[in-house]
Amino acid sequence: MTTTTAFEFMLRRAVDADVDGMNVLIEESARALGAGYYTPQQTESAIRYIFGVDRQLIADGTFYVALRTGGCGGAPRLVGCGGWSKRRTLFGGDQYAGREDSLLDPAVDAARIRAFFVRPAFARRGIGRAILDECERAARAAGFTRAEMAATLPGEPLYAACGYRVVDGFDIAMPDGLALPVRRMLKSLV
Repeated sequence: MTTTTAFEFMLRRAVDADVDGMNVLIEESARALGAGYYTPQQTESAIRYIFGVDRQLIADGTFYVALRTGGCGGAPRLVGCGGWSKRRTLFGGDQYAGREDSLLDPAVDAARIRAFFVRPAFARRGIGRAILDECERAARAAGFTRAEMAATLPGEPLYAACGYRVVDGFDIAMPDGLALPVRRMLKSLV
């Protein structure tokens, strides 16, 4: 799974050793790419209560990392992450209290697209789209015919450009009284 767009990157399944790096990337991405969509208070609250790695996706083999492979003068650099899920939880990292990890039925349910974050210096260069393409391919192979997500406001334009449509919006209530507006988006995978 190698892609070239002005720089080279590769996708691979995330492993437990990636968690610390992904959490740093998620915080960096949320702060920089969420500016103008969310207040700094909403962003910090979401980092604390919602955004983060869901280790269940790693265990399921459905979470991916994008690594810059060319021209960085050393080891590959983590530049993006994201995944899909065959479980009920629609959003949230390990710290999110509203998790439900029971399995979905591909004949009835939509696969969940989850936790897409890109390092800000590499945004809008095809990383998110490449991860999304891999997630959709894998979800199809697992028998799913639809995908859904709770898209953040900065992520909505990418997902819309990839064929997802907004079916409703809602606020995720956080324990500190703040709320994070998101969009529920759907796409047919057939």
